[in-house]
Amino acid sequence: MIDDFTLDQCKKDRELLQLKIKNLEHGINEAEKMINESQMNNETLTFLRRKVAESNQDLASLYLIK
Repeated sequence: MIDDFTLDQCKKDRELLQLKIKNLEHGINEAEKMINESQMNNETLTFLRRKVAESNQDLASLYLIK
């Protein structure tokens, strides 16, 4: 989850907001590729899926700021 300080900074600085959004989008896309192409055990896949879900929530929060 994005901390309050980061959210406040993103509200104040549009460039930082765009960079954070781009970074999260890239991370989500890469993690989803790893999940789709992997042969990892279920525990590891569950962890990655949880992280993707958390990142999607963070991304939604940033889109609301935008």
